Amino acid sequence: MNKIKFGKVEVARLILGSNMMSGFSHKGPEKDREMVRYYTAERILDALKKAEAAGINTLCARTDNHIKRLLVEYWDKGGTIQWFAQTASELGDQVKAIRDAAALGAKAVYVHGGQVDFWFAQKKYDLLKDALKTMRDCGVIAGFAGHSVDAHAWIRDNLDPDFQMCCYYDPTPRSDSPHHMSTQGEKWDDAHRDQMVKLIQGIPRPVIHYKVFAGGNRPIQAGFQFLKTSMRKNDLVCIGHYLGDNPDMLGENVKTFERVLN
Repeated sequence: MNKIKFGKVEVARLILGSNMMSGFSHKGPEKDREMVRYYTAERILDALKKAEAAGINTLCARTDNHIKRLLVEYWDKGGTIQWFAQTASELGDQVKAIRDAAALGAKAVYVHGGQVDFWFAQKKYDLLKDALKTMRDCGVIAGFAGHSVDAHAWIRDNLDPDFQMCCYYDPTPRSDSPHHMSTQGEKWDDAHRDQMVKLIQGIPRPVIHYKVFAGGNRPIQAGFQFLKTSMRKNDLVCIGHYLGDNPDMLGENVKTFERVLN
């Protein structure tokens, strides 16, 4: 797969997302539970192997203890996938999460999107600045995720991270809490996607596009076609794959991505 230089590392342009490995389906509590049951430790390790076999060399995954333990096991068994670490909002101390991820070997760290939305809505700009300083001090590629167009515009204008991770959709409000609440009532508004993509074109650093299929609520082929018009040459895309629906999904999506974008 085509790779780009991203900070100090080379990254295949399609990154593996991992929300489903932690039971975040964006399709309601029943689907969340199905994903938790499906993604045993063995199946997560197998999914990482399949990703590498398909040409994916980077994983975006949370800094919770479950994911960290599995990554160490995977690397100890010879796996080489590189980790872009997402701080976990439920851990509370985001600075500690950044330091722990860097110590474990994360190549990049980014602050959880819900956390960024929450800090921005609460005008806690100093916490965003402190997080960036910590990432710099740790020597990792530094970034911020987020669902809010306004939050990303503020980051663009006031901070200097290495990348921004822009969500196409803003399914649930995070102004009062950074945490994801599993619900059947999440909102997938294409108008928000269009606003975010317009903003991305003016961001002067690489962007990782995510939730491009609206958490599995939009057709895959159409999503890839849209990516062809929205991704810039130094941008990346993070896509989660629930292999419980299709064990061959990883390889199929990599082929579609390469065919459409090339």
